[in-house]
Amino acid sequence: MPKSATVHARIEPDLKEEAEAILKHLGINATQAITLFYQQVKLHRGLPFEVKIPNRATRQTFEDTEAGRNLVYSEDADEMFKKLGI
Repeated sequence: MPKSATVHARIEPDLKEEAEAILKHLGINATQAITLFYQQVKLHRGLPFEVKIPNRATRQTFEDTEAGRNLVYSEDADEMFKKLGI
């Protein structure tokens, strides 16, 4: 079937630039990514990922991280796992 429908969307220029750089690295363009997304919406009969409002602890973690508070640094994965107790 020939492609004849058009999708118009307004998004922040920085978001567009960053996302398209990632898509380019993946070897696809924005049109292919949008088509892939729409196909997944069709197959899932909804969004192809979970969407939910973060709980209080998650919101606090986001705020702390953005403010540079309560951060823990590790030299490598082994050190990180040790700090996490796993």
